[in-house]
Amino acid sequence: MAIWSQLFRGDALSTAVVLVLLAMSVLSWVVILWKAWLLRQASGSVGTAIGVFWAAPDWDTAATQVAYTDATGLVAPLVAAAASGRSAGLPSLGNQGGQAQRLTRLLRDALGQAQQRLQWGQVVLASVGATAPFVGLLGTVWGIYHALMGMAAEGQVTIDKVSGPVGEALVMTAAGLGVAIPAVLAYNALGRSAGRVEAVLDAFAHDLREWVLQAPPTDAAVD
Repeated sequence: MAIWSQLFRGDALSTAVVLVLLAMSVLSWVVILWKAWLLRQASGSVGTAIGVFWAAPDWDTAATQVAYTDATGLVAPLVAAAASGRSAGLPSLGNQGGQAQRLTRLLRDALGQAQQRLQWGQVVLASVGATAPFVGLLGTVWGIYHALMGMAAEGQVTIDKVSGPVGEALVMTAAGLGVAIPAVLAYNALGRSAGRVEAVLDAFAHDLREWVLQAPPTDAAVD
């Protein structure tokens, strides 16, 4: 209630602080919910898709089954990159370094895109967690300043007149902490979950590269 009173009764800076905290809270919760859904899906589908790939009898079947089981689209790009690396491709500088170099580059690019997707939003959560307490503190300091200036203008300062406005202004600090704490906790928890998925993808990319380089020549490349 005190936050809304700051919004409707405060000056431009107090209103801006409340709106910034509200925007930070909404943005961080959007990121938290989206990443929690993505990582929950990835934790199951990535392992399933990799298992299906290695259990397939041939490359065509493996690629098809991965496309069906890879719910988050993190494994299929690695398989597609490996497929591109198996063939010579069009004449270009990138194809003149040999199959091993071409395959490494393609898998690294695909893995980088997957990691970028898994790490999306981490900067937002870190920024909210680091700055929201100070935004709330700014609102508190500004509110206390205005409360004291108003009481000084009346010429009479008593404890009952000080406690109300100051206590109301201190709610802004609590609001800043209320925005920051979920963002920090989610940053740590989601970061660990994303790191586990990235480790699985990195190991699969390494195994995929070694398998393609040592695959028998009778295994036809996929265009």
